[in-house]
Amino acid sequence: MLKDFAKLQTFLMVIKEKSFSKASAKLGISQPAVTQQIKFIEDYLDTKIVERKKNGILLTKEGEDLYRIALKLDKAIANSEKEILKIMSKEFTFVMGASTTIGNYILPSYLSAIKDKINNEVFLNVGLSDEIIEQLEDKKIDIALIESPVFKDNIIYREWVEDELVVFSNQPLPKQLKSEELFAMDWICREENSHTRILTTEAFDDVNVPCEDFCVMGVLSSPTAIKETILNAPKDSPRPIASVMSRHVIKADIEAGRLYESRIKGHKIERKFYIAYLKERKHDAFVDNVVSFLLSINKVNV
Repeated sequence: MLKDFAKLQTFLMVIKEKSFSKASAKLGISQPAVTQQIKFIEDYLDTKIVERKKNGILLTKEGEDLYRIALKLDKAIANSEKEILKIMSKEFTFVMGASTTIGNYILPSYLSAIKDKINNEVFLNVGLSDEIIEQLEDKKIDIALIESPVFKDNIIYREWVEDELVVFSNQPLPKQLKSEELFAMDWICREENSHTRILTTEAFDDVNVPCEDFCVMGVLSSPTAIKETILNAPKDSPRPIASVMSRHVIKADIEAGRLYESRIKGHKIERKFYIAYLKERKHDAFVDNVVSFLLSINKVNV
């Protein structure tokens, strides 16, 4: 079994996520595949290692022993991979593609660490999710980080970080916005084909608030442009100027008191960001190291 450490990595992910389904999403494989791999380990050891409970999973005594061993192996393998990359000493530029929010507000602070991780230069392309996936398929980039999954059979998708879209303005807002209060604002919107715009429209439809009835002041393609427009809007206007944005984009301004956030009453707009890479590069040492590093920082604060 040690020759096939992937099954033990699946076991470790199940423990980390406390769920077979969540582990499958993180690993980019189906839930039945996760179940099958855990069963293989149990058959190999001829003992039960994991018990499923309503509120998660529980390790048996044998499972706890295996967990300690698997952690040691995982750490040893990670250290060995670093040494292997040094031996390869392949000079090239690792190209990452990211959708707008990720590329502009999350990834930049980690590029230096990624560069150190693979001991090579790192370049970043930023665009819409479907554009980034096209670049991945055309092999113009090595890894894609996207806000919305554009599922393709030749691509592996791994769940990465959580995100929430909120209503925001440069004027104080109630914590929960009622339907009628949404009509009392002037709106700056994202372009129609952006994932943020699609999710926003769906959320407003769920509370019977059609977006086409809003007073829209402008449509912009950049989250930064929208944020700056609202930051510089008159603060004494009887109708607040508002938009919907990822909390990653406006987090610092909210903490500094420059912007104010709110949520639609009884509704939370949440989504996940994904890591994507070609199946043919599943065992690529450089891709694997970058993916592992990104997954290790998947608790990015929202």
